[in-house]
Amino acid sequence: MNNWAAEAWRSVVESAPEGIVICDATSADCPVVFVNAAFVQMCGYPAAALLGTNLRILQGTDRDQEARVRLAEAVSRGEPARVLVRNYRPDGSMFWNETAIQPVRTEGKLTHFIGYHRDASDRLKNAERQPSGLPSWLREDRLTGLHSRAYFEELLLRDWQLAQRDSHEIGLTLFDIDDLGAYNEKFDRSAGDACIRRVARVIGASYRRGGDLVGRWEGGTFAVLTQGEATEKATPYAEVVRDRVRALLMHHPTAGAGRYVTMSAGIATLVPPRTLPLEGLLRACQKALRRAKKNGKDGIVTAGATDFQDPPLPTSDAPAARKTAASTTAE
Repeated sequence: MNNWAAEAWRSVVESAPEGIVICDATSADCPVVFVNAAFVQMCGYPAAALLGTNLRILQGTDRDQEARVRLAEAVSRGEPARVLVRNYRPDGSMFWNETAIQPVRTEGKLTHFIGYHRDASDRLKNAERQPSGLPSWLREDRLTGLHSRAYFEELLLRDWQLAQRDSHEIGLTLFDIDDLGAYNEKFDRSAGDACIRRVARVIGASYRRGGDLVGRWEGGTFAVLTQGEATEKATPYAEVVRDRVRALLMHHPTAGAGRYVTMSAGIATLVPPRTLPLEGLLRACQKALRRAKKNGKDGIVTAGATDFQDPPLPTSDAPAARKTAASTTAE
C-alpha cells in the first residue's frame, strides 16, 4: 500500500463514509484545500463553494459557541481537538457537526489540519428520547459534572481508531484517590462524595487543551485522554494534578500516605499499532496505576512496553473487554 499512487489514496479518502476536510495551516485563515463527497453531502455546500474558504461559514451568524472558542485555541496552538458545533446548510437547516481535527507536520513544521466530520443530529435526538435513567454519549456524570464514563468510552474509542489510522500518539491517565474507602468509613459517604467533587474540579481545571478529554471512570477514579504534544508531557501534567490535590489539605487521619487526601496515577502512552485493541491501552494504564499504589501511593507510574502485552487472564476476568476495562485498582 505504501506504493500506491497519489490518485489511489485520493480515491480512498474521497469515498470515505465520514466527512473529511483538509485545510492549509500555512495560510493565516486555514483555507480549505480538499473536501470529500461525504462532507459535501452532509453540509449541503458544493465543493467549489468551500475550497479556499474557512469553515466558519458553516456557523453563519451563530458565532457565540464555546466549541468555536475551543477549536480556535487548538488551531492557534497546532493541537488536536474534538468539538460538537452547530452548523447550518445553505437552506438554513441546522445540524450538529461532530468534529475532530488532527494537525499534520512535515519535518516538524505544521502544514495542514485534517478534519473528520460526522452529522450527530440523529444521535442527539435519540439520546434526548431515551429515559433519563439510561446513560447516553452526551450525559454528564451527576456527581462531578465531568463526562460520564459512557461518553468518555465512546470518544476514547473513536480517538483510538483515529490514532491507529493516522499513526499519532495518544495517552491515557488514570487518577485514583488514595484510601477513599477509609475516608468514607471515617467521615461517612456524603463527605466522600464531597471529596470526589473537589478532586474532580482540580482535574477538570488542569486539562483545558482542545484535545483533552476528562471523565469520571468510577468511584474515586478519573480518566484523562491526551494527544499530541500534551501526551509527551503526560507525566508533568499528572504531577501538577497530584500536587494540587495534596495542596487542598483535606484531612485524612487514616491515610496510608500521610494525614491528607492524596492520589495516585497510572499513565500509558503510545502510537497505537493497528493490531493492538483499545483494551491493551486500558490494561497497561491499570497496571501502572496498581504499581503506583503498591509503591506507597501518592505517586505516578508510567507503563512500560511489556504492560501492553496480553497475558492470559484468570477465568473470572475472561468474560469481556468491558469488564477488564472497568476493573480499576482498589485502594
